Amino acid sequence: MNLIIDIGNTQAKVAVFEGNKMVFRIQTDAENIFKKIEEIQKKYENIEKAIVSSVGKLDKNSFETLKKDFQLLFLDHNTVLPFKNLYSTPKTLGIDRIALVCACVEKYANKNVLIIDAGTCITYDFITGDNEYYGGAISPGLRMRYKALHNQTAKLPLLSSKVPDGLIGNSTEQGIHSGVFNGVVFEIEGAIQTYRKKYGDLTVILTGGDTKMLSKQLKSSIFANSNHLLEGLNFILQFNTN
Repeated sequence: MNLIIDIGNTQAKVAVFEGNKMVFRIQTDAENIFKKIEEIQKKYENIEKAIVSSVGKLDKNSFETLKKDFQLLFLDHNTVLPFKNLYSTPKTLGIDRIALVCACVEKYANKNVLIIDAGTCITYDFITGDNEYYGGAISPGLRMRYKALHNQTAKLPLLSSKVPDGLIGNSTEQGIHSGVFNGVVFEIEGAIQTYRKKYGDLTVILTGGDTKMLSKQLKSSIFANSNHLLEGLNFILQFNTN
């Protein structure tokens, strides 16, 4: 069994895989992660391997104690990957984006794939059916847009994310919801259509914290999978240890 540890911008996710099947998943604050790992170890005694991924600077020393229990892999820019990386600055490529692409190598072999991760930021990553990764785009996520409107103006309130009632907001609050939420939907739809015009047969994956909220509003054909990144980390661990 494999232990998957993903430390994001706001929270951490910990999962357990048996082969390619996820049998456990939990989301927690980063400061509670070692307590949660101890609880998982008691529940799943057959865990042999573990991978740690972090979008920020990772203090590897804090995870050294795990080496006595697991074959431990830290995902970084020196990790062997199952695709050809054509990104011009590979050392600046986000660890989370690497994991997302790796999940596609296993699940969508020989297909052009666009992965859209809607979280703190919205990232777009493209890999061809020839297993070549070119890059993509990075834009502000839903919460970042709400915060920007509040922080960069004198009077606009800070609102919680909400699906707007329609296109036209008839109050300041409704106008903000329409501008932020519909703006993100229009952006994603536009990106999908542009990629499809250029690359024809295209598989689109939507993942990240805002997957559920956004997937219902998109008209384009997509696969919504909130666990796509965790699956990618599991594949990287298997690829490097088998």
